[in-house]
Amino acid sequence: MRNRLLFCFTCIMCTYATFAQNAPKRECRAAWIATVSNLDWPLNKIQTTDAQKQQLIDIFDSHKAAGLNAVFLQIRTNSDAFYPTDLAPWADWLTGLQGRAPSPYYDPLAFAVTEAHKRGLEFHAWFNPYRAVSNINTAVLADNHVAKKHPEWLLAFGNARILDPGIPDVRAHVTQVVMDVVRRYDIDGVHFDDFFYPYPSTGLSYNDDSTFTLHNRGIADRANWRRDNVDLLIKNVSDSIKSVKPYVKFGISPFGIWQNKSTTQPLGSATSGLESYSAIYCDSKKWVQQGWVDYIVPQLYWYIGFAVADYAILQPWWSQNASNRHIYVGQGAYRIGADANWNAGEIPRQLKLNRQNPNTIQGSIFFRTGNLTQNVLGVRDSLMQNFYQKPALLPTMSWKPTTVLPSPTNVTVGQNTEGVRLTWTRPSAGTAELSKIRGYVIYRFLDNAAIDITKGEAIQFIAPNDSTIFIDKNTNASGRRQYTYVITAFNRLYDESTPSSSASIVVSSISELTATDRVELSPIAPNPVRDYANVSYNLKKSGQVRISLFDINGREVLVLKNASQTIGEYALDVDTSFLLNGIYFLRLNTEGVVVSRKIVVAK
Repeated sequence: MRNRLLFCFTCIMCTYATFAQNAPKRECRAAWIATVSNLDWPLNKIQTTDAQKQQLIDIFDSHKAAGLNAVFLQIRTNSDAFYPTDLAPWADWLTGLQGRAPSPYYDPLAFAVTEAHKRGLEFHAWFNPYRAVSNINTAVLADNHVAKKHPEWLLAFGNARILDPGIPDVRAHVTQVVMDVVRRYDIDGVHFDDFFYPYPSTGLSYNDDSTFTLHNRGIADRANWRRDNVDLLIKNVSDSIKSVKPYVKFGISPFGIWQNKSTTQPLGSATSGLESYSAIYCDSKKWVQQGWVDYIVPQLYWYIGFAVADYAILQPWWSQNASNRHIYVGQGAYRIGADANWNAGEIPRQLKLNRQNPNTIQGSIFFRTGNLTQNVLGVRDSLMQNFYQKPALLPTMSWKPTTVLPSPTNVTVGQNTEGVRLTWTRPSAGTAELSKIRGYVIYRFLDNAAIDITKGEAIQFIAPNDSTIFIDKNTNASGRRQYTYVITAFNRLYDESTPSSSASIVVSSISELTATDRVELSPIAPNPVRDYANVSYNLKKSGQVRISLFDINGREVLVLKNASQTIGEYALDVDTSFLLNGIYFLRLNTEGVVVSRKIVVAK
């Protein structure tokens, strides 16, 4: 079974290789990190503070390694908080009891923002705006929970309780909750999920008669009034964010169907599923067209060919109806493996379709983190190998403020045993928020190729703000070549400076001229390999030895040895059964001397 899955995945890799080679320069590549019910983070309610921190770091590292550039962390699930605030109690998912602070104390949101930015990941704070209590019969509520402080704000829906969207004080409270975070934390975006009015459920209903009577604002139709209630919140939050931090993005991930096409609604999609417009009173198309959101993430959690809601129909519909703002498709990673329709090739097929509309589909957000990190049916491997091999900047937003950034200076290049070493000088940045440098883009051009920074494939690395050094380790596989580099600076909205002056170097193949008097690395056997390979070497001088396996893009896949060793002969058996077919490089580094062998994996 394992080999069959690998063979299947390899075929998928070949099919979508061109999309890796022609990856866009700008693309949102993100994942939702769900905290409700401890789905993604933290692992459970009894995790220690240190364990919580380490797990979140591991999630960020995993997403960064997979090629993602943004994370969406759920910080409000049931009118609670994953950060200290007077407006809501601590979430029980964090500490096991609602209202109990972490011990030892820390601020999870501040920690998450800092760690995400360290890795060059854009951070969006994900709020559920209206959900208050999942089950009123079993919930243990803190005294400062909104359900206890303002029971008059609640709508009952079975055992669940939501904040009534029709009450003005509720909308003001939700806006206050959001703006508390916007003001106090260096977040990049505010994100709402799709829970506004409750989704229909057999046998359940809610009664907002009294709210309608008191606050109908002259709107006679109840459905129109409910939609207007939601509209008022969206516009109020949007205006509030813009007034305080206009660079902070605001987006929503609505249910994937706005309305079905019919004689009464010819503008709808050619689908026949639940309509968010009439079922949960969300006019998501209007939010985009009015410019109240900066991006929209329709949840297209259906496969290509699904009769009720075909991904191949809905994705173009959103492209045509939300083109004045960014569209990031909500990809149903949690569906992978659910049935034959959600096989290993479904997400790649959907991403391929997305990239056929690059002017309107600017990226993807995957639901959810656990399904990526678990690599179900190789979905994470597919992203890394076929779509996200090259790093990408987030798309710019022309409707937001911008600024002219200075370019990096004094770019120098030189060769060492690891590759090409670049250094540069930070440009003098201004004090205004958009004048601050968030990071740098290193572009590389081979031989006599013209410098063209519009090409995504030219991006070699995106470095965080505190970097002034980059070592390009992917320079030695093709023999003697000329490498030319330019560097740009960018701000938090990913506006770029003009390129720096170029710097070039002629690089030879991996140098082993000084290696033989220190170490001899024998040829890999067998080669090509299937499930294992033997590595043997003769260490002639004692010292630190690090043996690593790199993929063809210079990314370290596996560390085989990292230890101090004495003079002698050594052998290692390397498990290659988990590797996808392709070319890899085994590198042995001892005290700065590097030797390398190419490994071909063919199963």
